[in-house]
Amino acid sequence: MSLRRYQASIISGSYAPFLTPNAPTIVTATATSGSAAVYFVAPSNSGGAAITSYTVISSGGQVANGTSSPITVTGLTNGTAYTFTVYASNIYGPGPASIPSPAVTPSLLIDYLVVAGGGGGANVFGGGGAGGFRTATGFAVSNGVSYTVTVGAGGAGGTASSSAAFNGTTGSNSVFSTITSAGGGGGGANAAGIAGGSGGGGGDWAASGRAGGAGNTPSTTPSQGSNGGSGAGIDGGGGGGGGASAVGGNGGVDGGNGGAGTASTITGSSITYAGGGGAGAFTDIHGGTGGSGGAGGGGNGGANPNNYGSNGTANRGGGGGGGTRAYDIIGGGNGGSGVVVIRAPQAAASTTGSPTVTTSGSYTIYTFNSSGSITF
Repeated sequence: MSLRRYQASIISGSYAPFLTPNAPTIVTATATSGSAAVYFVAPSNSGGAAITSYTVISSGGQVANGTSSPITVTGLTNGTAYTFTVYASNIYGPGPASIPSPAVTPSLLIDYLVVAGGGGGANVFGGGGAGGFRTATGFAVSNGVSYTVTVGAGGAGGTASSSAAFNGTTGSNSVFSTITSAGGGGGGANAAGIAGGSGGGGGDWAASGRAGGAGNTPSTTPSQGSNGGSGAGIDGGGGGGGGASAVGGNGGVDGGNGGAGTASTITGSSITYAGGGGAGAFTDIHGGTGGSGGAGGGGNGGANPNNYGSNGTANRGGGGGGGTRAYDIIGGGNGGSGVVVIRAPQAAASTTGSPTVTTSGSYTIYTFNSSGSITF
């Protein structure tokens, strides 16, 4: 005589009993923003009929159903820890619940773009480097925590002088939470370019061209910028500032072009940020022209005698353009200020600093053109 299980009892007989499934095993969960995916192994004994569904219950009371692993449970509160149990059902009813999973805590996941201020152009020759460019998706933040947002200013262009050459200055860092983007390096006037988030271009007043400043300094992962270009040497053009995605052009008869920036669609449309500044040229003797600013807000180098370098575009992190060589009386352009953009699947509880608020699909987007804070 065979023994068969009927619910929680043992009975005898040769007929088929009405059996519910055993409990699923090895239950784990992976949390995301407001939800968790619950994984499990199907029971080895499905009972007297095939399993028709699985039910997941969270320790907070949220319920979700499905026919296979994983099953996603929604409606969870970010910052709260949850465990999960799973039971299987067939036509005879639900089986016993599994052992609870290890606890997981959902977090709000946001996307960010952090662009620093660009470096200033030299009063003669070197273009300023673009501000550092950092962006990522799926960055975890906590509800109820105020995150400070710092928007870096652009560096000052080299000051005009009747007797001396002046380098541009380095742009300021931009910061969101633990994310820091380094300011772009200033352009060099009769000197090597200055290192920064992206390098400044080199000036040219030497027997051999001055090297451009190093990009991605201090070193960060991912890289924030590119090296500046080198100056051409005596009576030649300066080097262009490095951009977020390309090195600055080397000087020749003309000033080197600024390196190109990088496009981002975080705001819902494609905008290019962090272009290097174009370099100035020795226009009063050789008739060279200034380099073009890199795509992404880089300022143009001085194009004619007595022309100043152009400023980098505000809130794009572009480097300032270098001035022309005209007896050292020309100034470089200022670097453009940076920007911090935060894209979230829910509206913030509060902000300071008056960010611009827009929407794109299911996202709310906060664009900080000046410093402030955000709390979800």
